[in-house]
Amino acid sequence: MIKIKELQEKIGYGFQQEGLLRQALTHSSYANEKHMKKLSDNERLEFLGDAVLEIISSEFLYRNYPNLSEGDLTKLRASIVCEPTLALCTREIDLGDYLLLGKGENLTGGRERKSILSDALEALIGAIYLDGGFECAKAFIHRFILTDIEHKKLFYDSKTILQEVIQGNYEETLHYELLSEEGPDHDKKFRVEAKIGERVLGTGTGHTKKAAEQEAAYQALLFLKPKL
Repeated sequence: MIKIKELQEKIGYGFQQEGLLRQALTHSSYANEKHMKKLSDNERLEFLGDAVLEIISSEFLYRNYPNLSEGDLTKLRASIVCEPTLALCTREIDLGDYLLLGKGENLTGGRERKSILSDALEALIGAIYLDGGFECAKAFIHRFILTDIEHKKLFYDSKTILQEVIQGNYEETLHYELLSEEGPDHDKKFRVEAKIGERVLGTGTGHTKKAAEQEAAYQALLFLKPKL
């Protein structure tokens, strides 16, 4: 049983139509397993929430970064609304704990899967928009997504930024080393280290090698930042 009231307290928004919140938390694997009626999962709400997030984040960046060109604004927005960054945003409210997942999805780490978490966050935005209107959705996005922008940009661009940092400050070259690869083909888990020479700068895990490298690069940047 999902704790509807607990989640509403965490996000600071009380739903008039709690059915919308439940739908936002319902993954297709759960809907299929429970033989729920068609379109009962969160995919339509995700579609709506994605559009709401785009307009609100676009307005925020337009107003707060008056010196950025269209191209730079587009890149910055992409760094905020991309799957890994949105998944990062869900940690503050422990969104994964409240999701309704099918047994198989739950057993294979679905509550931590970035794609599921980011989709659920967009679905939650869509649900808040339908329940309370534009301003309520805007308040939620400003509180949980449009914060610490530079930190999120660092996360999104971590591999590129780390490469530039290493080239500018060290003689040795950056490389990534695969430590382990576990799980079946449909649910791989990679563990990777970012290294210069034999020195480990950061470690990351992910369901793809690229995602693990990004996490390792991000951890490396956090490690190196005080030293630069």
